[in-house]
Amino acid sequence: MLPFFLSPVSLYAIYVRRCFAASGLSQQTLQLDNETTLHFWGPNPKFSQATQKKPSLVLIHGFGPVAMWQWRNQVQFFSPRFNVYVPDLVFFGDSTTTSAERSEVFQAASVAKLMEKAGVERFSVIGTSYGGFVAYHVARMWPERVEKVVIASSGVNMRRGDNEKLLRRAKLEKIEHLMLPATAVQLQTLIGLAMSRRVDVIPRFLLNDFVQKLYSDKRKEKMELLKGLTLGRDDTLNLSPLPNKEVLIVWGDKDQIFPLEMATELKELLGPKTRLEVIKNTSHVPQVENPIQFNNIVESFLCDDS
Repeated sequence: MLPFFLSPVSLYAIYVRRCFAASGLSQQTLQLDNETTLHFWGPNPKFSQATQKKPSLVLIHGFGPVAMWQWRNQVQFFSPRFNVYVPDLVFFGDSTTTSAERSEVFQAASVAKLMEKAGVERFSVIGTSYGGFVAYHVARMWPERVEKVVIASSGVNMRRGDNEKLLRRAKLEKIEHLMLPATAVQLQTLIGLAMSRRVDVIPRFLLNDFVQKLYSDKRKEKMELLKGLTLGRDDTLNLSPLPNKEVLIVWGDKDQIFPLEMATELKELLGPKTRLEVIKNTSHVPQVENPIQFNNIVESFLCDDS
């Protein structure tokens, strides 16, 4: 393992934390009940008067590194206009629980409790990949609290066969080998599927640094989260629509984790107020590969009062 002062990941993390702080966010922790505690980035309590004047927006990360690694461009873009909350889901970063629950439904309940504890009555939500599963359940279970929903690159409509196809594309035997890479080779496979750009030029020492710093924590619990998913357990789809909710689906046209045809089907399943935006020449993380277009699309949706 590289020492801190030689670790590109550790040094870049300092920069990301400064970006969050410069956007008016601070690191906070809330105990939700006697079992669960969530760490999150949220509006700095020192500026509480300013936050009262803005709508609230929750950014829910995907399976992988903690939230700050996945949402930097969005935090910097949306914080001037929104009170931005960026939680680490349970078993990511410093968020933890003693509960035996491991489903994405439990994650959704935790996010909803967090916002209630933070005193936020209504909010919009953006979820990417695994975070899209969570965002969907938040909107489904608490429709009176959620204003608008953005689901990015998230196969909420996946079936068991979709996981099997993904493993064949990745040439791997187990889903945890893809979603929880333990070696540089496994991480390179994941990046190759998640990004539209070439990744074979990434140095091995940097891939190892990513694995050690970003994927080694709470591996046992995260494997339990993968096994605890309620979505995609069967080949029969059982997905409740969000008929009265404005929903935006954002997808990369080259997504190899959840192919684009899943987005087209999801649009029809979620209800008449759902629309789909496809970002060209991006894969599973369009918010990273083309943050300008992603942010503009989402802002237009969130700020459209028509």
